[in-house]
Amino acid sequence: MEPTNQIRSREISQIPQIEYCLYSRKSSEDDERQAMSIDSQIKEMNDLAIRDGVFIKEIRRESHSAKMSGQRPVFNQLLNDIRVGMFTGILTWAPDRLSRNAGDLGTLVDLMDQGKLQQIKTFSQSFSNNPNEKFLLMILCSQAKLENDQKGLNVKRGIRAKCEMGWRPGPPPIGYFNRSFAGVKDIIVDPERGHIMTKMFKRVGESRDSGRDIYRWLDSIGFTTRSGKKVTLSMIYQMLKNPFYYGEFEYPIKSGTWYQGKHPPLVTKQLFDKVQTQLITCPKSPWGEKATTFKGLFKCGTCKGNMLGEDRFRKRKWSEPRRHIYYHCTRKLNSCPEPYIDEDKLIKQILRYINFMNIAHPNHLKLTEVLQSSVLTYQSIREEVSYEQDISPNSRPLDPVSFARYILYNGTISEKRDLVIALGKQMYIKNKFIGSSPEEIQELSKDI
Repeated sequence: MEPTNQIRSREISQIPQIEYCLYSRKSSEDDERQAMSIDSQIKEMNDLAIRDGVFIKEIRRESHSAKMSGQRPVFNQLLNDIRVGMFTGILTWAPDRLSRNAGDLGTLVDLMDQGKLQQIKTFSQSFSNNPNEKFLLMILCSQAKLENDQKGLNVKRGIRAKCEMGWRPGPPPIGYFNRSFAGVKDIIVDPERGHIMTKMFKRVGESRDSGRDIYRWLDSIGFTTRSGKKVTLSMIYQMLKNPFYYGEFEYPIKSGTWYQGKHPPLVTKQLFDKVQTQLITCPKSPWGEKATTFKGLFKCGTCKGNMLGEDRFRKRKWSEPRRHIYYHCTRKLNSCPEPYIDEDKLIKQILRYINFMNIAHPNHLKLTEVLQSSVLTYQSIREEVSYEQDISPNSRPLDPVSFARYILYNGTISEKRDLVIALGKQMYIKNKFIGSSPEEIQELSKDI
């Protein structure tokens, strides 16, 4: 008969060894205090494993909050590995490292009920597949969830109290910054940018500047955010619509809950309302949709591409930037050498061409006859030109050159376009000269 001691030793040796995965977690990668906690957890649990003879098959790390269920990729993979039998135990610092929500806790208990998870071992406790230990595990994890939920309520209550005191949570808009002084936190005006924000509102509300005008102005003075970035057009419109600048704020956004701020306002409510009216009457348009006078009327004499107009603002040392409009080829050929031409120079070239045609081919130039039947009022132009020249309106017919000069310098955009269309030909620009064909331009340029 086999001795009792030998039977007991054989039974013990037949008990399968638990294969643990050491799981360490921290909540935030940005928290320096917690950044050391993963290494600390691993060191402490390795010491425990050596002391208690625990077999650690693998170590896994994760930097993720356990507040929401199913959101931790490393933990989810650990659960899948337990289901397929890769691990039969979990070694971790404390129960709250595994779960702070009911979903993940329920999954752990289900794996215990199925016999796939034999033990969860922490630094001070062990939880096996028996009712009392599973109940204790559920209590500890539920307590962690309770602390998490209470922390969220406390944060919301603190934010609400801060709003009621007149201080908006989070970073303030451009022109302000948060200050912490002698234990007191408040919002003050940025001395470098606050006065610029005030001037921006005045330019829109009183001078009727558009958002693009403000964009160019801010760019011309080298204005940037506190982080050194340039202000975009969309940011300008957001600032112009932000009631924080006159002293009120809504929190959370689109909640309908408004608070009176204690920060110093940069504009008055009356000026802010004027700006809103101006934004409605003069809505912003996307880049590239702003019409220029002669857009689409000329083609490039080199590559036959269209000529487009484009705004440019020349910076000046002691005054506001000066606006110029340049026309350039769309570069139908990437290597097209056609240079830019200023709108003022283009108008002079149009007059030069009309003068040439009036002398060389008077019968082919019938601008006055064509435009009399257009939107232009020929008689009123005769009266204006005659008044400037101090002659009777009917003393002599209005010549095409005088007619064109008046239109190009005093007419509306539509009248100027009608004048070019009335030439009756497709006009080209080459080397800053115009003509009805590249060959004609070459002949005309010889006379210069």
